[in-house]
Amino acid sequence: MLIETPTIRPGTTQSAHPSTAPARRRHDDAPDTMVLFGRLAGLADGPERDAVRDELVTAWLPMAHRIAGRFRDRGESIEDLRQVAALGLVKAIDRFDPERGAFESYAVPTITGEVKRHFRDRMWALRVPRRVQELRNKVRVARRELAQSPGSPEPSVAALAAHTGLSEDEVGAGMEALESFSTLSLDAELSAGDDGYSLADTLGAADTSYDTVIDRESAKEGLRRLPERERAILYMRFFEDMTQSRIADCLGISQMHVSRLISRSCARVRDEAMGQRTARPGHPART
Repeated sequence: MLIETPTIRPGTTQSAHPSTAPARRRHDDAPDTMVLFGRLAGLADGPERDAVRDELVTAWLPMAHRIAGRFRDRGESIEDLRQVAALGLVKAIDRFDPERGAFESYAVPTITGEVKRHFRDRMWALRVPRRVQELRNKVRVARRELAQSPGSPEPSVAALAAHTGLSEDEVGAGMEALESFSTLSLDAELSAGDDGYSLADTLGAADTSYDTVIDRESAKEGLRRLPERERAILYMRFFEDMTQSRIADCLGISQMHVSRLISRSCARVRDEAMGQRTARPGHPART
């Protein structure tokens, strides 16, 4: 935890100590409330403790609002950000130990973390894995750092990878996430002309012919394994649209026999296509 140290004024001296933290600038919204925190620590739950806690929240609320203001213009209203920051302030007050240093040093990262968690968990239109969100943040910071000087070109994926220590694939995922913070409606117009079309108009539909191709390829091998007479019967029945009686007359057999051959042949082809008769490599045959 950072320990706040008083700012050294010109003309004054202060003994150096190896463990002394650098001086932190106190803001106008950082009131002196150590007496109130001392009282709060010694009170049990009850109306008196709630009153002291409310007084501390009121005193430090301007600081919480200032921290919330750092995150404006990121797609969230400032009022909602202030509410989130206020929640972080309450958590900081409840968890703060007065014996461990200044409250501001503890409250600032607590409130900032609460606001960042709000963006991470609530502001994405789609649920994005936390790892991808972290990649996005690293890439965003790296792009800003590499493009600080005026006229600097847009950093390449390789430059971002070298700067962040990430792989180029990870940088690519982070860059995609940079553009994926919000979703685009399928009804969004993509053309401003008279022949305007929406995003939904550019999306393809499932082609039912794919199912036919898959079924045909699945049955092909089973059909090859059928005896020649049974293949001929299936061809006459399903490709030449001949009746079972006519097929029986052509082959000199009974119509009942044709019916049994058709049923048996179709069942055999179906079973082989589903993998129930012919075992796949490395898999036992189904029974």
